[in-house]
Amino acid sequence: MNEITITAQTIEAAVQEALDALEVERNQTNVEIIEPGKKGFLGIFKGKPAVVKVTKIVDPVEEAVHFITNVSREMGISIHTNVKKTSRNCIIEISSDSAGMLIGKHGQTLNALQLLTQLVANRYSQQFLNVVLNPEGYREKRKEMVEKLALKIANQAIKTNRSVQLEPMPSHERKMIHQALAKNSLVETQSVGKEPKRSILVQPVAKKH
Repeated sequence: MNEITITAQTIEAAVQEALDALEVERNQTNVEIIEPGKKGFLGIFKGKPAVVKVTKIVDPVEEAVHFITNVSREMGISIHTNVKKTSRNCIIEISSDSAGMLIGKHGQTLNALQLLTQLVANRYSQQFLNVVLNPEGYREKRKEMVEKLALKIANQAIKTNRSVQLEPMPSHERKMIHQALAKNSLVETQSVGKEPKRSILVQPVAKKH
């Protein structure tokens, strides 16, 4: 529970009751006074109670870490995390003896978990937060492998003078291919198909006569 509305005789009493219910301190919440309340007059007229809505301030990064930790536990995997965050990016470094189970074939399991973790984080973020899960340095190793694949496919396209279409890839890996071949004047790249089967087409550049 991250939000609660409380009715009490005074604003202070309502806020305190809400803090107790949410199990947080005042500086961890946003307080909205819906009705300030009114005291009774000379004990004859009944007063009007105060109504407040108290919302717990949730850290999107903490929620992301909490989510991936719990999901890993459900998978029977024990992990340790270390977060590197900038204004719009959050890299969750993961240490685990079972990192391979998190990664899955060609990173498919990891990419699915990353998407879910990003969705959780952005439920609580005021601006879009790009979340990257990086178990045991997998992202760096994968980037190196994808860039080597890009060069190999480019050489194949140039040698055979035929277009080569790669297997479907997630968007961030397609971006790696585009970037790796951006300065190669002998080939051009484009993304083709529809998600989740969108892939890269590497084409030799037609020679000018």
